[in-house]
Amino acid sequence: MSNLTETNEKATLQNKETDTDCCGPDCCSDTGNEPDADISDHTSDIRDAKNSEEIKNMVKRKYSEIALQSREDNASSCCGAGECSDEVYNIMTDNYENLKGYNPDADLGLGCGLPTQFAKIKKGDTVLDLGSGAGNDCFVARSETGETGKVIGVDFSEAMIAKARLNAEKLNFNNIEFRSGEIEDLPVNDNSIDVAVSNCVLNLIPEKLNAFSELYRVLKPGGHFSISDIVLKGSLPGKIQKAAEMYAGCVSGAIQKNEYISLLEKTGFRNIQIQKEKDINIPDDILGKYLNEDDIKEYKNSDSRILSITVYGEKYAE
Repeated sequence: MSNLTETNEKATLQNKETDTDCCGPDCCSDTGNEPDADISDHTSDIRDAKNSEEIKNMVKRKYSEIALQSREDNASSCCGAGECSDEVYNIMTDNYENLKGYNPDADLGLGCGLPTQFAKIKKGDTVLDLGSGAGNDCFVARSETGETGKVIGVDFSEAMIAKARLNAEKLNFNNIEFRSGEIEDLPVNDNSIDVAVSNCVLNLIPEKLNAFSELYRVLKPGGHFSISDIVLKGSLPGKIQKAAEMYAGCVSGAIQKNEYISLLEKTGFRNIQIQKEKDINIPDDILGKYLNEDDIKEYKNSDSRILSITVYGEKYAE
């Protein structure tokens, strides 16, 4: 990367950071616990989009805004894990701090699992991170694959790519590369990846089968993936889905757990396993913006659930 490119990226981040306190005019406000029509309209943007391209553009805008915030600002904003709550709730993210290679500057608190912890990365592996953000999982993966391996991060947000490259520059790593691109059309060669990881990204992609097909294409025969993602079990009321969408859209594109596994099988992956599963519980103060007390009680007593899963699968060794 040239010095000119690095300078431009720094300037872009610095200029945008000065005028980005939150996610825009629809950010948090002291409206109490009563349902707010403006908030409801804002949080339904992704779900109500007319086509896949509109959905992707909305997701890109949201995550580009997040890239321009610090982790602390993001945690307390309506774009990030913190939500507009009376307290800071990191309800989806897992703690990376004890993992080797962890880089606080790259951790925006946006994940829903620890895929690199389960990814079985070996020294010398070529690792791909789908939706790499500021590089959090890439730096952890780099500690596993070592100096003889290679890590590639792909993200469609230019702001995220710029932030990730600056983080890598600070550490003087020369075997981590961040590429701009879409997961449905990866800028990666066929049969070139040993291990792929992803953290709470694929649920945001409208055409999931296309994304899984691209993942299959780039993995080497015998290669494998470990993906943390959000899935659903049961039918969620529309108002609950609106509330969940406020967490940077993490649930807006989520599908049923059995459908998710079925799509992986349809793509051709084998030996599919759930490595970890946990419930995602939406805080009452968020639910209260959309539901009355009886509705909240009914939802909590139902079998409908939002789940974070870490799933493993392999490409057939030809």
